[in-house]
Amino acid sequence: VKKGDILVQLDNSLQTAQIQRTQAEVAQAQANLDKLRSGAREEELAAARATVAAAQAATIETQSNYLRSQKLHQQNVISKAELDKIQAARDESLANLHKAQEKFRELTNGTREEDLRAAEAHLAAAQASLASEEIKLKELTIRATRDGILDSLPWNLGERVTQGSPLAIVLAGESPFARIYTPEPYRAKIKTGQKLKVHIDGISEPFNGTVRWISSEPAFTPYYALNQEERARLVYLTEIQLPDSASHIASGIPVQVDMP
Repeated sequence: VKKGDILVQLDNSLQTAQIQRTQAEVAQAQANLDKLRSGAREEELAAARATVAAAQAATIETQSNYLRSQKLHQQNVISKAELDKIQAARDESLANLHKAQEKFRELTNGTREEDLRAAEAHLAAAQASLASEEIKLKELTIRATRDGILDSLPWNLGERVTQGSPLAIVLAGESPFARIYTPEPYRAKIKTGQKLKVHIDGISEPFNGTVRWISSEPAFTPYYALNQEERARLVYLTEIQLPDSASHIASGIPVQVDMP
């Protein structure tokens, strides 16, 4: 396989639906921000002007009616209760006029700076959520990170993959390496970069391997307290790089390494 080749495609139907939902949220937030930036439409302003004009006409009418009613009350033509009712109607029309005027002023003054910042923050949050969901979708497609040989695909179509399990095993690099367990008595004699003889069944001459890594922690620890006899049972995982001449050797072959 070459770098970038698709090795495994996990089921992405649910994640695709999640991205579509998040994209809709981004579009909604963008539309809301555009609306706040554009301000009121001309049709809304015209309707607000008409509402103000109607409220002004109603106020003039109720004010005139109230003045006439005052004279009639002074002449004892109408009762005090009837005058109070007419006065309340006049006050209500004045309140409606003030309400219409404030609504018209709100449309002409435009959107507040605080509302714009809140809309911009909401859009940024939706875009960040979309980017996160797109990364999750991308991770469902497993690609080769380097050139190599596809050695194994542990899972079959339809199986539910457990978390942390390998999905594809690629043998990369021109030459293999040997993975051994160094016994505790030899741990102090081995260091990174040291040359060791590596024997492989079927090949007469040993390979000169180079120690490239040694674990600082033992591979296992006995459940009982370590003493002078038992600590020799400890082993340390070690990797030994083989030379280019071993590039033809297949993976998984047992090896034997001569300890110094």
